[in-house]
Amino acid sequence: MILVTGGTGLLGSHVVLELTLREDLIRLLYRSEKKRSELKRLFLAVDPTNGLQRFERIEWVLGDITDIPSLADAFRGVTHVYHCAGLVSFNNLRHAELFKINREGTANVVNSCLDYGIKKLCYVSSTAAIGGQATEIKTEKSVWKQGLTTSAYALSKYAAEREVWRAKEEGLDVVIVNPSVIFGAGNWNDSSLTIFKTVSKGLSFYTPGVNGFVDARDVADIMIDLMQSTITGERFLCVGQTLPFKDVLDEIALQLGRNRTRWKAPRWASEVLWRLNWLSSLMTGKDPVFTKNSVKSAYSKVQFSNEKVKSALGYQFRSITDTIAFTVKHRLDETN
Repeated sequence: MILVTGGTGLLGSHVVLELTLREDLIRLLYRSEKKRSELKRLFLAVDPTNGLQRFERIEWVLGDITDIPSLADAFRGVTHVYHCAGLVSFNNLRHAELFKINREGTANVVNSCLDYGIKKLCYVSSTAAIGGQATEIKTEKSVWKQGLTTSAYALSKYAAEREVWRAKEEGLDVVIVNPSVIFGAGNWNDSSLTIFKTVSKGLSFYTPGVNGFVDARDVADIMIDLMQSTITGERFLCVGQTLPFKDVLDEIALQLGRNRTRWKAPRWASEVLWRLNWLSSLMTGKDPVFTKNSVKSAYSKVQFSNEKVKSALGYQFRSITDTIAFTVKHRLDETN
């Protein structure tokens, strides 16, 4: 029996999609009937012929990684765990919540793995937890260094990785993947897919930053290949391509039939915008769309190497054109 946490999220859903093609016994820990229904829609959209049959093979357990008693039913009889659950937010005001879910939740998962004799754990971290200097190409060997501008999200994912390494020292076979910005089939109101919704409405400005992008299907394939291999005690960057934001935005616009971005947003304007957005969020209680950390990322030029995973698995990543086409084709929000 295989357990997936966060199996209704953007990456987790693609892990489950792939697992239903390769494995027979799959269990999902879930918190929301709404997300469960959304996952069903995804199966039907991606595989109209056999999607329902694949979806109905999933065993569901209601629970939460921050609720230890609820994990007992989830872990009983399980041999392998894909830990995809986590909170992604660059709002530092959510520091406590980020550590509650990402660090403490991961500690609960790895402790349950040890308690129930799990054979192997795959943890989904982030490139945010990779160290290194701003001017260097980041690899799995980059040295972590906390700075004044390190986001609470990055800190929480780094702390979660430490829990996984602790479990390794206690005898658990583990692998960690560090994906960059993930695109894939899903709800354009959630996570990194919100950029597709923004572009669909028309976007004239771009920022000069560079970052890594990856297809959710690639990350899912890599995770499963790693879990089925003898590789253990290793982490792997999952970055399909490192590209300027403008190139990515323009490709999305092209496939949506929208105009390409035309003007580079000046840094001062973005600095003003995130401050205004922060004040607005204090009054409304809503998460800000722009934060100090997201603006920093939008103007940073970060380079990543994916040579380790390509060498270890012989893996070839999909192109950004293919990834965006897949994401556009399988949109799951109010337009369906």
